[in-house]
Amino acid sequence: MSTIRGARERARVEVTAAIKDEARKQLAAEGAAKLSLRAVARELGMVSSALYRYFPSRDELLTALIIDAYDAIGEVAESARAAADRARPHPVPYAERWVAVAGAVREWALAHPHEYALIYGSPVPGYSAPMDTVGPASRVGMVFIGLIRDAFRADGLAVPPLAPELRAEAERITAEIAPDLPPAAALALVAAWAQLFGLISFELFGQFNRMVEAREAFFQQAAGELARSVGLRGRPAGR
Repeated sequence: MSTIRGARERARVEVTAAIKDEARKQLAAEGAAKLSLRAVARELGMVSSALYRYFPSRDELLTALIIDAYDAIGEVAESARAAADRARPHPVPYAERWVAVAGAVREWALAHPHEYALIYGSPVPGYSAPMDTVGPASRVGMVFIGLIRDAFRADGLAVPPLAPELRAEAERITAEIAPDLPPAAALALVAAWAQLFGLISFELFGQFNRMVEAREAFFQQAAGELARSVGLRGRPAGR
């Protein structure tokens, strides 16, 4: 019985992967708003009722694709941070680690434009993301928060100034995302986060066409400026 059960589980994994692969092709061709379970089933040679046993609704399939995308970009960011932490000569300045992670996120976005658009583009009409997406969605942000936290603990963070009228807002945000950071640092991080993904989105969605040609060099400089805006002074850890 265990052999039969194992074969069934493997078959289910394979079919689930095939369904998601075909759905990603639809994302590329039609966009998330036009994703159709019937069209996916037709392309795979399945009857719709069979596909519903894997994904009972379009929204459940969308959720699976969103979680996969968040996990993929999150893994890229985490791997880039780990590689920067191991780089030589060691220790690498925190600003350089920030730029390394930002660059890895950009590279993933350029290689997976439709999946990036799914998670950072326009909302899908009629779709509301469930709580299952929150953890995966936070992975990239947690990498940047961890970097700021490590710099602060190692006296490698120059806390940026905070306007008095933003004190209450900064304290609220800090309590939600990083209670152990100074409020000014958390607020600056949110601003830098928005600007970072704005840079990536502008490049990916054609806003830099006929304006910015040396895009990788442009991004590297901009990412370095964002690192400085959050207070990363490039001071090596432990110094």
